[in-house]
Amino acid sequence: MQKMKLILILVLWLTSGNLLAQVGQQRVDARETASLDAEREKHALQVLAKLTEKVIVSAADAMPADKYGFAPTDGEFKGVRTFGQLVKHLSATNYILAAAALGEEPPTDAGDELGPEAVRTKDEILRYLKGSLSGQSNRSYRPEKYPG
Repeated sequence: MQKMKLILILVLWLTSGNLLAQVGQQRVDARETASLDAEREKHALQVLAKLTEKVIVSAADAMPADKYGFAPTDGEFKGVRTFGQLVKHLSATNYILAAAALGEEPPTDAGDELGPEAVRTKDEILRYLKGSLSGQSNRSYRPEKYPG
């Protein structure tokens, strides 16, 4: 009986090393899977951001310059922002949110989500929009940095 106990202990001891190795490998596999999932998520977000940028910039570019001052006035639409003001609002919000995500102060020229007062024409607004989407969103607007 004593011999059986020793054999059983020996077998358990030998197999425990194998089990620990398997558990360790599963942990490594889980870390690699998590890393792969994080990379896929990062890539998906980058693709979404690029697609969003393309759609928004092309829509803003397609609007004729003389229509940037358009705002509906009939019915419930009285007092709403013009098209140009909407694009500036979107851009200023991009700057503000990017700064918040980076733990920085928002650019002073973003205003209260209205954007810089000096940005008025279609070309200026487009440069401001492109700058807000360019990865430089955490920096203040500088027209010279974002050539049309």
